[in-house]
Amino acid sequence: PIIPRNLIPTANSIFNSAVVPYQGTFAGVFRVDDTQRRMNLHAGFSQDGINWQINPKPIDWQFEDQELAPFEHRYDPRVVWLEDRFYITWCNSYHGPTIGIGYTQDFNRFHFLENALLPFNRNGVLFPRKINHRYVLLSRPSDNGHTPFGDIFLSQSPDMIHWGEHRYVMGASSGWQSTKIGAGPIPIETPQGWLLIYHGVLTSCNGFMYSFGAALLDLDQPWKVIRRSASYLLSPQTLYECVGDVPNVVFPCAALHDQTTGRIAIYYGAADTVTALAFCRVDEVLDWLETES
Repeated sequence: PIIPRNLIPTANSIFNSAVVPYQGTFAGVFRVDDTQRRMNLHAGFSQDGINWQINPKPIDWQFEDQELAPFEHRYDPRVVWLEDRFYITWCNSYHGPTIGIGYTQDFNRFHFLENALLPFNRNGVLFPRKINHRYVLLSRPSDNGHTPFGDIFLSQSPDMIHWGEHRYVMGASSGWQSTKIGAGPIPIETPQGWLLIYHGVLTSCNGFMYSFGAALLDLDQPWKVIRRSASYLLSPQTLYECVGDVPNVVFPCAALHDQTTGRIAIYYGAADTVTALAFCRVDEVLDWLETES
């Protein structure tokens, strides 16, 4: 782990968070569950992507419509640079869990746009560019609790406000991904297709177990799956992944791709308690997917 559960005084846990390169350094939006166990989002900065300074105060969103301003919970963010700003998606609350969308340009002032979809929904993940002149969002329709099901769907928008043209992407299958699946970090564009790291859930005798794998999506029609991993890339095996507030969970929310070296840095939540970091390479994952399909 690179971020302990108590990096800021009010934190019970810091996990399932998203980071991006920012002005030669790094910035991010972090899920912080406080000691009252309220789930909220905080901004943070780092010189090296490993040692972080997280604002002890939650993000103060600017709302044009005050009906959407009341707070119940905000969690599991993703962040992407898209056109001229950083967009943030997260699981928001509006009569149940849905996908909130907002943006920032400096990680100090944050603007709320809209809730993208009707409740109940989680795991909203934007693509890093328009596809066929539309913004594209992955999500997982769910229920209002600890959802025992879930498939990945895709939605499209002309303006980041109105979402439609929904398409089925892929669903739960077997083994480590037999209960439900959900999109993880922002998809990585490669010549072969969009590389999507996604989480899968297995229901065991001890409850849910979260692992993550990878899939390759068509560049122009990203709801079409070219190939998908039968095995996991990473599963909870270390002490910090197996022991915590929610045991046996690895949950990826960010994947930073160095286009020069091909290396990917994956930031993931471990046991819903701390933030950890793992590395791989694009070419290695694509080669592995060839053997998995």
